Amino acid sequence: TGAAAEKGRPMGDGKLDCFKYINEALGGVSGQQVEVIWRDNQYDAAKATTIVNEFIDSGCLLFTTCSSKMMMASAEVANRAEFPGFAVFSSPILTNPPKHIYAQMPDYGDDWAAFAKYYLDNIWEGTGKPRMALHLLNNTTGSGAKDAADALAEEIGIDIIAVEEHTATTISEIESMTRIKQLNPDVLYISSTPQPTSIIIQNAVSLGMYPGIEIACGHASFTQVLVELAGASAEGVYGVYPTVNWGDDVPAMEKMIEYCEANHPEDMGNMDYITTWAESLVVAEILRLAVEHVGVDNIGDLTPQIVEEYGFKKLKDFSPGGLHGPVSYVEGDNRLSKSVRVFQIQNGELEPITGWIDAPV
Repeated sequence: TGAAAEKGRPMGDGKLDCFKYINEALGGVSGQQVEVIWRDNQYDAAKATTIVNEFIDSGCLLFTTCSSKMMMASAEVANRAEFPGFAVFSSPILTNPPKHIYAQMPDYGDDWAAFAKYYLDNIWEGTGKPRMALHLLNNTTGSGAKDAADALAEEIGIDIIAVEEHTATTISEIESMTRIKQLNPDVLYISSTPQPTSIIIQNAVSLGMYPGIEIACGHASFTQVLVELAGASAEGVYGVYPTVNWGDDVPAMEKMIEYCEANHPEDMGNMDYITTWAESLVVAEILRLAVEHVGVDNIGDLTPQIVEEYGFKKLKDFSPGGLHGPVSYVEGDNRLSKSVRVFQIQNGELEPITGWIDAPV
């Protein structure tokens, strides 16, 4: 629940449905049932800190969060306790320098860099450098994209002409978008969640900016919920996302659809559900590797430190049923999957327009 419930709810559903599948259909991990302790942090940093302390005190082996903001709130406690954390959506600050927090997929900075390069190579037809404005959620979801733009824009060949921030509960960005319009951008990049992103896009339409300029989104907002919220205004908007789409021919798709239809049919078509189904498959593999190290008869010897050293850090080319790119740990880089695709909203659907693009180092 809370300000980002449109993302947190389907992502929580995906985690729980996948572990239901793992425990019921696969017999758990190495023949052992996995106990999943689930809490709703309500997108509240104070609650997230309380919850991670609860997890540590109750003997959990690792923890996950859906959002970078909630992982940022948890990271100090988790890093101090050497309690490994796994964020579905991440920001560069969470994994740099690498400690005990891991990112399932490329972070918001990787999103920006991937789209910026795609834009220059495939969309931009002007002369000189294109002019880009950033509209950013006022937490790590936004700052992650800005960090990448600060570091890479000059090298890539893009002028950042404006940086505006908004809150998760904004109801209008007409003033900030008017300021951006006066600077005559070629492209607007939004790193946020679906609700505020839909408002920014609708404001761009109201101001006559779009269609006209190009608009692109990082993966935190680019899901079917954005289309539902923004309606026809979202047509043609680009986005970056790190998973396959619903119905793609990959090994995990059939069971994921089966469990989603049976347990949370309202999530069908929501790509955030895919991210956490994939996450749970990765968590199961982390646990399998750790159990392999201690031996199935010595499950009681597992500790968070063993799970990190012999689970997380032994991941190598693991495929979460083909739902996103292969998962590997590389020393010094706590991002575990490093591939994204560029999508575009076409006829109200999120359609992939590229193959997998490797995120930058």
